[in-house]
Amino acid sequence: MSRQLSAIATLASLCLVTACAVNPVTGRNELSLVSEAQERQIGAEQYGPSQQSQGGQFEVDPELTAYVSEVGQRLAAVSDRQLDYEFVVLNNGVPNAWALPGGKIAVNRGLLYELNTEAELAAVLGHEITHAAARHGAQSMTRGTLLQGALAVGTIAVAVNDDLRPFGDYIVGGAQLGAQLITQTYGRDAERESDYYGIQYMVKAGYDPRAAVSLQQTFVRLSEGRTSSFIEGLFASHPPSQERVDNNQRDVDALMPTLAGRDLEVGEVRYQQAIAKLKQTKPAYDLFDEAEKAIADDDLEVALGNVNEALELVPNEPRFHGLKGDIMVYQRRYREALTNYDEALAIDSNYFDYYLGRGVANARLNNRAAARSDLEQSAKLLPTAIAMNELGKIALTDGDRVNAKQYFQQAAQAQGQIGQEATAAFISLDVADNPASYVSAEVFADQGGRIIARVSNRSPVQLGRIEVEFAAVISGSIRRQRVAVPALPANAYQDVGSGLRFPEGTTWTQDMMNAQVVAAGL
Repeated sequence: MSRQLSAIATLASLCLVTACAVNPVTGRNELSLVSEAQERQIGAEQYGPSQQSQGGQFEVDPELTAYVSEVGQRLAAVSDRQLDYEFVVLNNGVPNAWALPGGKIAVNRGLLYELNTEAELAAVLGHEITHAAARHGAQSMTRGTLLQGALAVGTIAVAVNDDLRPFGDYIVGGAQLGAQLITQTYGRDAERESDYYGIQYMVKAGYDPRAAVSLQQTFVRLSEGRTSSFIEGLFASHPPSQERVDNNQRDVDALMPTLAGRDLEVGEVRYQQAIAKLKQTKPAYDLFDEAEKAIADDDLEVALGNVNEALELVPNEPRFHGLKGDIMVYQRRYREALTNYDEALAIDSNYFDYYLGRGVANARLNNRAAARSDLEQSAKLLPTAIAMNELGKIALTDGDRVNAKQYFQQAAQAQGQIGQEATAAFISLDVADNPASYVSAEVFADQGGRIIARVSNRSPVQLGRIEVEFAAVISGSIRRQRVAVPALPANAYQDVGSGLRFPEGTTWTQDMMNAQVVAAGL
């Protein structure tokens, strides 16, 4: 049997024991381990945290979101699959758009700057609608191609142990799935399908499909110029190419003879009117972006100057107030930071980062009850390692070891320094409760009858205060001895003598001796 026939046979057998479904867009039979109900549930559960992780909704211009949603629903109405489609504009300057399973779609304000017409917006949204309608995200989960791990978001800086050090926030828990879904790179076939069917939806909705060609031509030019913001955003998950331009051109050329006499819309004037406020306020958001870069470069005074200028231009933008609060935390001006976060929350009470920052500031001021409330609210909106780590510290200060361990364990899912800190904090508590989970002792006797244990530290941190209890049957009596190991590096072992010894001539067996770890700590 050829490899191709073997693969077909394997797929057929899998369909019998699992589930095969007809793709509502392409009409092909596909192996599907994610049901439509699960798709809808995943999209509904992950939509909120995914928005939070990407800057939150663009609250200062609700009319813009309403406009984008109107265009999106117009396209969704003619798609091959009816889902609970939703569309939002995110307060993120990186040019990007993404779709979650179940039809949950987002467009960054950074991408809207780069479009010229409503038809180009329709090309973007039609492409994302196809990703959802054709089950591309669900198929990625079926294939198991999603990466594991946390996604870095935000740049709030916190002072820890009196040192001024920046920590990135890391998504932990169930929200990691949404992070993986919106940052995945689709395969070549999925991108081709989304381009092709997106063009079909444009035409059905009354838009000029030639905008899909001009849009890709623009993206190719920008990619050749290596525009960094695009590479960080749209190009990372939807790489442009001349091949995509050529494919779109062929698809449009094939359609045009059938569209003679139709009044297809471009919508340049309407689009420019819709983004007029966005373009007017762009200098303020450019200053905001520069402030974030200055923070990354540890130039806090420049960052503060930039954000103050941005606030003069757009005083009702909560992200500006929030970033100023972050700078105050960096500078250990915690009371001033509280004022900035309060101002941000007065405008938008539904963004995790303001609660997170205020929680950190309150924790540094030892306002533990207020800090706990803010950090818990932040974690409800988006569970992050920094919130869990701070909650763990508060619980530990309050003498609540059980909850402290749970918080530190969640924070330990993250990569980087904060994950390492949380891991060490968790182990410092758990090793006292479960020392044998981290340290093992394998007992043996040497040729002279001396009883020895090979003590191994299986944890990722150095442990100390290790106590090993030996027991042995020697000359018909049980003898016990406890031996201390002062320190043992991570993933290292040490042979430790017990001081016990079988008399010369004794025929000993392994079950006549034992060693177990009874205590350990950091």
